[in-house]
Amino acid sequence: MLSLFQLNHGDDDTMPGQTFSRRNLALTVLTVFSTVFFRPASTSAALQAGAAKVDITDRDAGPVNDPLYVKALVLREGDVTVAIVTVDAVAIAEIGSIKNDYLANVRAALKRDIGFDPQRILINASHCHGKVCADVEARTVEAVKLAAKQLVPVRVGAGQGHEDRVMENRRLKLKSGREADVRHAYSLPPDDDVVGTGPIDPAIGLLRLDRLDGRTLAVVHQFACHPIQGVPNGGNTADMSGFASQVLEDSFGDGAIALFLQGCGGDVNPLRYKQVDEPRDAEPLGNQLGLSAMRAAKKIVCRDDAPLKWINETLAVPRADNAERIAAVEAEQTRLVQSLKGTSLNLKTFLPLVVKQGLSNPFPSYYSHRYLHDLQIKRNDLERLDAENRANVEAYMRNIYTMEELTRLQTNLALLKKHQARNVAAGSRTMDVEVVGVRVGEFSLVTFPGELTVQIGLNIKQAAGKPQTFVSGYTNGYIYYAPTAEQLRNVGGAQEDSDCLLAPEWQAVFETKALDVLRRLK
Repeated sequence: MLSLFQLNHGDDDTMPGQTFSRRNLALTVLTVFSTVFFRPASTSAALQAGAAKVDITDRDAGPVNDPLYVKALVLREGDVTVAIVTVDAVAIAEIGSIKNDYLANVRAALKRDIGFDPQRILINASHCHGKVCADVEARTVEAVKLAAKQLVPVRVGAGQGHEDRVMENRRLKLKSGREADVRHAYSLPPDDDVVGTGPIDPAIGLLRLDRLDGRTLAVVHQFACHPIQGVPNGGNTADMSGFASQVLEDSFGDGAIALFLQGCGGDVNPLRYKQVDEPRDAEPLGNQLGLSAMRAAKKIVCRDDAPLKWINETLAVPRADNAERIAAVEAEQTRLVQSLKGTSLNLKTFLPLVVKQGLSNPFPSYYSHRYLHDLQIKRNDLERLDAENRANVEAYMRNIYTMEELTRLQTNLALLKKHQARNVAAGSRTMDVEVVGVRVGEFSLVTFPGELTVQIGLNIKQAAGKPQTFVSGYTNGYIYYAPTAEQLRNVGGAQEDSDCLLAPEWQAVFETKALDVLRRLK
């Protein structure tokens, strides 16, 4: 048998009984050898991906409980390259420490440095209330560059997890037909006034990308909930979404990076957000979310055939004109102030009376035998005192509830006035926003820059009719809350409908556009 060395270095004469030369035979054998030993396990995966993360924790802002990150997933198919970037921050403009020019500057830097198309960059804020470093912009650019340098062929799979134990809708439906919301900024209405709450979305959107050797490169997980629970030590934290990402990264190992996309969490709080009996702690909630995401992600089968599609369009949405509503809220404010009445009690006398009446409603002022003794001698002094005290307590309670309602009204009135002034100053009845649609394999996503409330996402997913379809707010800008048209009938009653620049008609405009984008991604 001829050796490879002999085939490569022998003469080029055709051997007896053969129809090809030694050199041709050598080339044939080397081609087979290269195919078997030097090629990857499969070359049919057209999609390439790279992932990276960079710490963006502000370590000068006080104690740090856990780090905050900017994470980048760069995808390439043919001549199309896109980036999905997630930031552990409250927003990428307007509120928090990230400046309004952040998105534009990041895009410009990436175009200048590596020729990245600015319209093919998606940046989503988790909406955690952690504090990021001053140079977060430069570190975002660094993360995308690192990811772009590490592109490898990948197989892709999409799936969906389920978690309904870690969050609750924060909109409270009241007997009056109005709605209130659960915030630390003000107290809640009386329990007797609450008749219902809004929906949640338990779906965890999942995109898994595996290297060709089977090791997981990245997992994108999407969920709808404000990650604002905090941690017992009060330290800087990426909150429940950060803890969930850590569970995924630890589970998959091999340097896998988990990127969290905030969904339609505008009116969804962590469970027991206002508890006062024990410290609020995001870690158990995040661990639960992460475990549910991990269990579903582990079942995903990754495949070679994973088309990459990207749509970036500008949408004009209508601005609100809340002048009449502001006047009505101010009138209600005046009415509530004028309804406050003087009472005989102050806080010092009110509290012990409430306790005694609660402990023993029939006999609050003394032991029962005194009441029975008075009954025998036909006296009712204690009963008359109790009746007077009850009336005073009820009057004092009415004042308390009125003052609590005033705090809610005044907080939301200030938001209404702020956004009304901004809309008037804009000189236009509409504003332009960026809507991005992306499809990676069977995973489809459409985005919006506002804090979408959960019903918006539920509507779009149901109408789209495709299982692995997801909707994310907080992306490529920030325009405050984006509630439903129905919720905007409650303007002034809750944060979502008051901390808002949008007119009710915006919902139909966006949902129509979102469904059009998703249709074109198919």
